[in-house]
Amino acid sequence: MEKIRKDDEVIVIAGKDKGRRGTVKARAGDGDYLLVEGINVAKKHVRPNPSKGEQGGIINKEMPIHVSNVAIFNPATGKADRVRVVVKAVEGGRKKVERIRVFKSNGELVKA
Repeated sequence: MEKIRKDDEVIVIAGKDKGRRGTVKARAGDGDYLLVEGINVAKKHVRPNPSKGEQGGIINKEMPIHVSNVAIFNPATGKADRVRVVVKAVEGGRKKVERIRVFKSNGELVKA
């Protein structure tokens, strides 16, 4: 189970954007990289393509950032936090379990 998922709010803990917050847009690569909104932005030079109607120029492109360089943001404490997975048994079945994510510092549920 991934501890950081799409639409989670994360804070950058290492790199050029350290201290900035953003929401996870997608997982990239083998799942070790994240695309975070407004984080790790690079300039990309794009050639015009008249057949597709694309204009050339310099655009800003969000690049993937490694999952080890971000931490999930805990709104209750206002700081970065770690996540732990709690396994609960589901009623009505043997061996049926539910895995939920909680913050390590205060035990509150991470928004789903």
